[in-house]
Amino acid sequence: MRKLFAPLLVLTAVMFAYAPVVIANTRYESTMFLVQKIFYFHFASWMAWAAAIGVCGIASAVYLFRADPRGDRLAVAGAELAILFGAFGLVTGSLWGRKAWGVWWQWDARLTMALMAELIFVGYLLVRKYGGPGAEKLAAGMGIFGAATTPFIYKSVDWWRTIHPQTSVVRNLGETAPDMYGAMLFCTVAFLLLFASLLTVRVHLESRRAELDRLYLALEDQP
Repeated sequence: MRKLFAPLLVLTAVMFAYAPVVIANTRYESTMFLVQKIFYFHFASWMAWAAAIGVCGIASAVYLFRADPRGDRLAVAGAELAILFGAFGLVTGSLWGRKAWGVWWQWDARLTMALMAELIFVGYLLVRKYGGPGAEKLAAGMGIFGAATTPFIYKSVDWWRTIHPQTSVVRNLGETAPDMYGAMLFCTVAFLLLFASLLTVRVHLESRRAELDRLYLALEDQP
């Protein structure tokens, strides 16, 4: 993985550097004009958020049921990145909502559930830090619970009356506006590569921290 990290980082940097060019070359949306271009990073950040939550949930289950410390390290890295990309998605969503809805925030079903999921992973980190002995397993349970909420967040706009666009909007974009759809895919790939880069760094840091703890314990055991 170390050999792949440098090319991954370079590719991520190149894509983010070119992303403004891709976005600038897409057409303007007929009602929101320039403000609509927030969508490309907004949607992409939620895709990275979903990937981070998926990693955290699966890794938490591995740690909880197999007691594999590698799963715990991967889970905490995923939780931290879920908070990062979730915060980015909420902020860009508020900026977009101010223009589209006239307010910074609505207690819409999807918005409210996304905020609750964000708080679940904040709670995950707080439990790990202040929960005392066994906190890692309790946090793993929270990670699994947080991951289980994502399908409900995704489908909430289809199940309940909301002001948020339905899931069909993204699917229809490929037919009605191929340039917008292409820009969306480009930004999504860029954010997923950024997620993979950050995840690699965070897991490596957790591995080094675990190794340092092991050395400290070995030193204390010496007569």
